[in-house]
Amino acid sequence: MTTAYHADSSDLAEKEVLTWERFGEACRELAVQVAESDFAPEILIAVARGGLLPGGGLSYALGLKLTDAINVEFYTDVHETLPDPVLLAPHLDTASLKGHRLLVVDDVADSGRTLGLVLDLLREHGAEARSAVLYAKPRSEVRPDYVWKETDQWIVFPWSAEPPVTAGPAGSSA
Repeated sequence: MTTAYHADSSDLAEKEVLTWERFGEACRELAVQVAESDFAPEILIAVARGGLLPGGGLSYALGLKLTDAINVEFYTDVHETLPDPVLLAPHLDTASLKGHRLLVVDDVADSGRTLGLVLDLLREHGAEARSAVLYAKPRSEVRPDYVWKETDQWIVFPWSAEPPVTAGPAGSSA
């Protein structure tokens, strides 16, 4: 198994950089949008991996204790994707979601194809699903229901700004 992380984006002149402090503010602001809407989610589904941290932030901000994750792979590097998003094991128990109101959370709706795949799957299994993302790109095929910020730039998230820590002297990245 290979180690995965967002590749180094230091060669990009223009990029959106999200700090940990601003991430906390973004989660609260996104939660306000959801809370003030006509939708009261019962379960939060985070799209792994990028949606795990925003999903955790929103679950606390909205007081949602029922959470789960769905594993999808699409991006393989900066500006590089697989031909189509792919569901990865372990798979979400979609049968148990029928009739429930779900909030699907991801970090970014870039092409929108990952979000579209997940929303279609959940709706096919009888769930009412809406989506929330920190960032949406104007080119996204799917317009998320709740968006913190729009951008055209590559986004550097605080959790993927550096390579993974590996074994070595003092736990350094090698």
